[in-house]
Amino acid sequence: MPITKAVITAAGWGTRFLPATKSIPKEMVPVVDRPAIHYVVQEAVESGIRLIVLVTAPEKKAIEDYFDRMPELERLLEAKGDMATLAEVRRPAQMARFCAVRQQEKAGLGHAVLAAREVIGNEFFAVLLPDDLIDGPEPCLRQMLRVHEQYGGSVVAVERVPREAVSRYGIVAPELLSGRVYRLRDMVEKPSPENAPSDLAIVGRYLLSPRLFDILEHTPAGRGNEIQLTDGIRALLREEPVYALEFEGQRHDTGNKLGFLKATVSYALRHPELGPAFRDYLCSLNVCHD
Repeated sequence: MPITKAVITAAGWGTRFLPATKSIPKEMVPVVDRPAIHYVVQEAVESGIRLIVLVTAPEKKAIEDYFDRMPELERLLEAKGDMATLAEVRRPAQMARFCAVRQQEKAGLGHAVLAAREVIGNEFFAVLLPDDLIDGPEPCLRQMLRVHEQYGGSVVAVERVPREAVSRYGIVAPELLSGRVYRLRDMVEKPSPENAPSDLAIVGRYLLSPRLFDILEHTPAGRGNEIQLTDGIRALLREEPVYALEFEGQRHDTGNKLGFLKATVSYALRHPELGPAFRDYLCSLNVCHD
């Protein structure tokens, strides 16, 4: 059965981007000319997703508005004859069908995913975290869907990280199956370098079994007194196979300021209108010194 529903979690405070995120949802901060969450939705749509479930919070209404129509603005642009801008304004609402649910309390990623249960129902679904922008030869989620089609089961995206950085991630204990595909034996949330089972870290892309909802409902609060998605998946792999894909592509972590700046430069250089002039500007800067 094709996977056509995706959950995008966007209910957090965005504390690493304060004070800007006092009034602007972190997911709406533009990377070049569109908000970061737009790129993540685009990846999902290009992978075959048709329904996007946005898990938001009361202060995140701007996200819901972005993926909705704005008739007054559209009429203004149409009257001016600015059809190119009109098409860009309409495009977010046309990308997919959208449904927004509220996470009633900020109780962790697992709790946020559980909030989408009634919309997802009893079928496999994708989860995408808007902090992670993944640029590759093809969408990361599409790569993962091929693994699911071949092996069944749930799939998580992983990438290799330096040993000294493993304490910032969920780390998997992998069993190599073929190429870049692994079956998971276990996973550990933010281990110390000496206790990490590998250097393969889980990043913000998941294909998950609906069985996970029952597990999350009974998962106790873990690190940070929150319901951790990693804890739920760890329990799931005791019942069902869970696989990991070491995806092809480059991940930009826009959840931190340096990662956000790197993503902005990378996407700006590839922009069809801005790219050449921006490249010339960067080359003109004398910022490196011996």
